[in-house]
Amino acid sequence: MTARTHDVIAFSALVSVAAYFPPENLNISTTFACLVGSVVGALAPDLDQATNRLWDMLPAGDYIGKILRGLLLQHRTISHSILGVVVFYKILQFVIPRLLNPAYVDPNLVIASVMIGFVSHIVADMFTKEGVPLFFPFPFKVGIPPFKALRITTGKFMENFVIFPSVVLYLIWLVTDKKDALLKLVELIKS
Repeated sequence: MTARTHDVIAFSALVSVAAYFPPENLNISTTFACLVGSVVGALAPDLDQATNRLWDMLPAGDYIGKILRGLLLQHRTISHSILGVVVFYKILQFVIPRLLNPAYVDPNLVIASVMIGFVSHIVADMFTKEGVPLFFPFPFKVGIPPFKALRITTGKFMENFVIFPSVVLYLIWLVTDKKDALLKLVELIKS
């Protein structure tokens, strides 16, 4: 999937979780951090690629990227696996509370938002012809549906004109259907 599709899928996943499992406490700082975290999480599994937008956002990102790309092996290996999810989560548990002031931003909600983006990325990539090595280091790749011929090609017609618009339509339906729950969240943010 392209970065644009990963972003909209991660945002839709974040709004879905917020609508069905609303947080008890929420403020504007945490909301903003969660939105940014979701996008970062959605792009993080592809840090093993030179074209990842996150590298462009970081000072000296190209240099750091060259080092980390070597550690992440090749594209769609550890970063697209259950092991990668666990390792990334452990790193976030260590880093996020040290980066954010808990008086202003709830680090647990930010970690959850980043992980929602991260997991949504892996699930979305399961629908591509390449699949993902979900059980890395075992070499086989998992895809949905199990038959490769029925999966989509990244950046082509199905992604651009079926998947992406379908996710946007789902988001519109969700906001309409869960309007009351989402309005409560807006009120919670304002208070």
